[in-house]
Amino acid sequence: MAETDEFGEELADFLRRVAELKAARSVPPSELPTVLDAAIFELDHVADQLWPWYQRLSSGGPSGTASVDRQEQQLLKALFQRVPVPLALVDRETVVRRLNFAATSFTRVRAGYATGRPLTGFLAHADRAAFRSQAAAVARGEGDRSLTVHLQQQPSVPVRATLTALRPSGEPRTAVLVVLQPVGSRVPSQERQPGPAPSLSETTRHTALMDLVDAMTTTLLSAPRGDRSAVLGRAAEVLHGRFADWVVADVGAARLSRTTVLGPAEFPEEVAAVAGQDPAACPLVVEAARGGSLALQVRPEDPDAFGRDASGAPVLVRANVTSLLCVPLTTASGPVRGVLTLFRSGARLAFSMAEAQAMDMMSRHLALALDAP
Repeated sequence: MAETDEFGEELADFLRRVAELKAARSVPPSELPTVLDAAIFELDHVADQLWPWYQRLSSGGPSGTASVDRQEQQLLKALFQRVPVPLALVDRETVVRRLNFAATSFTRVRAGYATGRPLTGFLAHADRAAFRSQAAAVARGEGDRSLTVHLQQQPSVPVRATLTALRPSGEPRTAVLVVLQPVGSRVPSQERQPGPAPSLSETTRHTALMDLVDAMTTTLLSAPRGDRSAVLGRAAEVLHGRFADWVVADVGAARLSRTTVLGPAEFPEEVAAVAGQDPAACPLVVEAARGGSLALQVRPEDPDAFGRDASGAPVLVRANVTSLLCVPLTTASGPVRGVLTLFRSGARLAFSMAEAQAMDMMSRHLALALDAP
């Protein structure tokens, strides 16, 4: 009983040291490696001291084993969550099982959203295949790996991803622990990251959305009747810039033709490449034209969803698309008159459900304008 009490005191001391690590985000950049060393030392302490001690206690009989085991699991979970370095626990397919607080701040992705989704979905398209390959190799026991990747929301910042194998207690398969670190800089602190949007921000976005709907309505009422290309072109100009980085308009029913492509002014070659595409080679456009349903995608998984350009490069990768809306232009009773596709790129906020709903309403108004004699 005395040894069990001593073990409990050691666990309590360990908890206090874990609590001290919570304040590590505020240390100067030069001292961050020291904090990381301290966290790794605590992990070693669990593996080398506390775990063998627990095994000795548990071998004496089942009494108290379950309680100590629960305590240990809680300690390990607390340590994982509070380590001031972005950590992700993934399986061999890179599906996220756990994301710590520092990782949610660094990636700007909530843990509840990330869990159950591939970590590669938050990386730039060009990095996904390499990351999946390295994670699989680590899970097979081929040793630790490290590579440079880019987050889709911060493509200009190179991130060093270090992967190491980990066998969770009581589980048959090896998991992969991923450590994320910006190349040449410190991990951004939670205090400097944008938190949940306050109500004032939501109100501002709603007002901007209503202004957009009003601008679209005014444009459609003043557009020349009977000229579908002109109507689509004016509608695209309303959406371009203020609502989407790219606006692609395809008109027609049985056979779609691309009439308008508006993109970033600094990428004229990419804009010309998209303009030269055949809409029939864009799976998203074809599906929208056939099914008549709006598609909203955040961090699109399939790089070929919008087809490829003349050079063979996937359009979504070349345009660095982080979210998209593909909207069929149809009325309640009529056929599809065309398809409007909107892209957002880089660090811009992804399309929201409210924005998709507003775009769906505007698409019906646009379809009525296209039908006007």
